[in-house]
Amino acid sequence: MSGTSLDGIDVAALATDGLRRIAAGPALTVPYPDAFRERLRGVLGGENPGAEIASVEAELTRLHAAAIADFRARYPELAIDLVGFHGHTILHRPAERRTRQIGDGALLARLAGVDVVADFRSADVAAGGEGAPLAPLYHAALAADLAKPVAILNLGGVGNVTWIGPGADGGEDDILAFDTGPGNALIDDWVLRHTGRTADIDGALARAGQASSSHVARFIEHPYFARKPPKSLDRDQFRGIIPDDLALADGAATLTEISAAAVAAALQHFPAPPREWLICGGGRRNPALMTALTRHLEAPVRPVEGVGWDGDALEAEAFAYLAVRSVLGLPLSLPSTTGAPHPVHGGRLFAVASS
Repeated sequence: MSGTSLDGIDVAALATDGLRRIAAGPALTVPYPDAFRERLRGVLGGENPGAEIASVEAELTRLHAAAIADFRARYPELAIDLVGFHGHTILHRPAERRTRQIGDGALLARLAGVDVVADFRSADVAAGGEGAPLAPLYHAALAADLAKPVAILNLGGVGNVTWIGPGADGGEDDILAFDTGPGNALIDDWVLRHTGRTADIDGALARAGQASSSHVARFIEHPYFARKPPKSLDRDQFRGIIPDDLALADGAATLTEISAAAVAAALQHFPAPPREWLICGGGRRNPALMTALTRHLEAPVRPVEGVGWDGDALEAEAFAYLAVRSVLGLPLSLPSTTGAPHPVHGGRLFAVASS
């Protein structure tokens, strides 16, 4: 998994039947080299020359192959039968029926010597869905025994939430999922621009600053928040709200408050308030953001480690889970998670023998 935060590659092992049987194994995070991260950042939006994107795609794929090799060297006892390869999203405009994840599935299968499932989103978008978020079915499987309703919030570059409620008459759980708004992306970009660092480590800048209530108020008036889900965002969709008139710390505090306010705006769309919020992704490591979430949501907020999950590995595990579902012919998305008109079977298999 290579997420919108641009931090690196998450590798995770999972044994599963693609349904409710899940056994999570070890995980590994491999940071991107700084130079490659900037090349990857340079092709976001998908408007660059094809040769430039192709070069970044090949390098991204080889870095994933190296991450798999590193993982295998660390855990030689694991036999890997299948790889789920999300690639990296450089363009996501579902209203135009367009989404693009770079990453060469055939090349990865050849380099890793194992079958690969890639291209998880395009079938859903082609069917009229948002193509995101795709982790909700995995979240629901993990949360099978938790008290409902519960909300699982992933704070990557973009925030996305899975609301899970008890199904009627003891049936399947109800699921609603959508992107909440900015997660870490705007904060990260602000800090990078002003300091050269890639993130507000421990929320230190935000805690030293003062959030601008007027900036937050203008932000939350954006029509996206009133729009009914399912709905999804491109990483840079809110780039225009960067508070250029603020000092470094105040800008970090304001963008942190904005990310929390965006999550709180999701409450209006839930069928019932969640009993608690479980947080995964890099944002859970930001105390300033976690404090802001607790204040806005008025409900218990805790990292997913509190229920025994690995918040760093969860998204990578989700794509391992979806890869298995893909080869078994099971849907990867539902009308209530992406807005597609029917459950959509997605993913594309790149077999070693044919790659």
